[in-house]
Amino acid sequence: MKRLMTMVILLLAVTLTSEARKPMKVPKGGKTISDELIGIFFEDISSSADGGLYAELLQNGSFEFNPMERDGWGPATAWHFLRPGHSLGRMEPRMDNPLHPNNPTYMRLYVERVGHYYDFDGWTGVGLGNNGFDGISVKAGAQYDFSAFLRCPVPSSSEGEGMSVRVALVQPQGWGKSPKLLADAVLNVSSADWQKYEAVLTPAEDCTNASLQVLVTTKGSVDIDHLSLLPRDTYNGHGLRKDLVQALADLSPRFMRFPGGCVVHGGGDGFWDTYRWKTTIGPRHERRPLKNTWGYHQSMGLGYYEYFQLCEDLGMEPLPILPCGVSCQGANGGWGMRNQAQDVVPMSEMDEWVEDALDLIEWANGDATTEWGRRRAEQGHPEPFGLKYLGIGNEERISPEFVERFKYMYERITQAHPEIVIVGTAGPGSHPGNPDYDNGWKLADEIGLPVLDEHYYEQRDYFLGNRQYDSYPRDRKTKVYLGEYAAKDKKLIDALAEGLYLLHVERNGDVVAMTSYAPLFARKNATNWNPDLIYFDNERPILTCSYYVQQMFGRSAGQYYYGDCVRFEGDAPDVMQPVADSRYGQSVILNTRTHRLYVKLCNAGAESKKARLDLSRFSSMKPTATKNVLQGQPEDENNFDQQPIAPKTDTVRMKKHMTLELEPYSFVMLEVAL
Repeated sequence: MKRLMTMVILLLAVTLTSEARKPMKVPKGGKTISDELIGIFFEDISSSADGGLYAELLQNGSFEFNPMERDGWGPATAWHFLRPGHSLGRMEPRMDNPLHPNNPTYMRLYVERVGHYYDFDGWTGVGLGNNGFDGISVKAGAQYDFSAFLRCPVPSSSEGEGMSVRVALVQPQGWGKSPKLLADAVLNVSSADWQKYEAVLTPAEDCTNASLQVLVTTKGSVDIDHLSLLPRDTYNGHGLRKDLVQALADLSPRFMRFPGGCVVHGGGDGFWDTYRWKTTIGPRHERRPLKNTWGYHQSMGLGYYEYFQLCEDLGMEPLPILPCGVSCQGANGGWGMRNQAQDVVPMSEMDEWVEDALDLIEWANGDATTEWGRRRAEQGHPEPFGLKYLGIGNEERISPEFVERFKYMYERITQAHPEIVIVGTAGPGSHPGNPDYDNGWKLADEIGLPVLDEHYYEQRDYFLGNRQYDSYPRDRKTKVYLGEYAAKDKKLIDALAEGLYLLHVERNGDVVAMTSYAPLFARKNATNWNPDLIYFDNERPILTCSYYVQQMFGRSAGQYYYGDCVRFEGDAPDVMQPVADSRYGQSVILNTRTHRLYVKLCNAGAESKKARLDLSRFSSMKPTATKNVLQGQPEDENNFDQQPIAPKTDTVRMKKHMTLELEPYSFVMLEVAL
């Protein structure tokens, strides 16, 4: 009988699941819109990758920091020399016979005399210490995977017994005091060739300011390179910080644009520091680190493989952006030099940039028998990633040189891969009347570009008062990707202004196909740009008011927009939408795949507002719904000291005709099952 009941329950579950997947009848009056409106844009700005999303806890683990990146930097940046117990020795950066040509610098540690244990409370040897990014944060009982490449360059004094290397996580105790041991391991190094050594460190207690120490405790010399300390508990085991990825997952994004942004086309020092995807895949010690546009070092531990893997983990469409042989005209103060600051690759060399794009498509979509598909498979992903979108260029000035090179790439890529949706750029400052915007749209119309990327950062009044997509041509082939935008502050009123603007975007979801707030992440005390969607330190992310507005829209994606289901008290009977500078707005979205209806209402004004809902056309509406409310004072903001703003959730009874009162400075979303 028990087995029979189990079978009945399983059969019922299958039946219910099948019914949920049946296409639902779409009520009249809806307009078809994009259901990929809300995505994310990741750029390595404000230390978003190293010290951020990439979970590596050591800074400059490959000794590749250099003065080309920042004055005063060098191989030993972020490291400090250690010789406890009155040991004698020295360290020396070298580049002969390196671990890999892409990472030519390593450190040689010489031990001339090993100190006595009684000299410094048991600590002895010669070596290096690393404090990570503002200290290393570790948890008691958690496992941390240490690895490094080591070799003995000359025979040690131990007559073939090898060199002893002690690896330890310690907590500094102040000047003149020995550090407190949290975890340690001992490695024996005997090979004259580079070999990878590994150890698992398990701290005995929590610590927010730990340091990693690597001490050679035998007389002689050891070469060391590519040190790494990764928490074993990363998101899906893929080397990314769990809490930061979870914050992204909670946005329900439909796509991710990467790796930039201005990172894409280099820092204005020449094309040598342009981001090239091929140098960011494969084993991490073989990847080529690069100077960042924003003035710091990229280890490339977070590379194209990890970006695609993250997209797969979160169910996002990958949208990689490739350079197109044109530099960023804004680098090194070049914004005022419209004719001089933009550098270009000779047309005779453009085939290399085309091949980069074609090889990327093969790497992402080819099977394991293709050259680049095989390289993806060798890294651990035999199945194709399924690339749909590819961006060419980012915010370049739409000069004649840019147009020539973009056309060259576009024609050859689309000829080889007509299935790939190419995303172009409307340049910086994407507003009508801006020469780059006008030239970008002229080019898009000329070649029939599928998607054009617009960017603008404005004060909140812009987002409160502009509704430009209402007037965009409906017969234009090219769709809009609003790839970078934000109000220029992070208060609640700014988030509500963005929310009103996104309601306008949803209304125009037949013209606007995709949006992504920017920038996404910013590390505390290392912020290049404000505001940002998520701030973080070693312990936690801080979710801004804008984050919660984005989250509402991400969770309410759908295929149909209804503009005549809500009327605000005081509006004329024939007015379906408030005028452009109103402080209130609405949107009703139907998702036919999930059988959910989303009613979003925003009041960015100082007075309460009544909204009358007519949902009678949705005959299968369930009697209760989830109500999400974001509300506070206009100057409220979330920061490291306080987080007053967060959504509140409740269950409400639904009627086909009902009135909701919107509190001042509030955003409300009803999620209704159908």
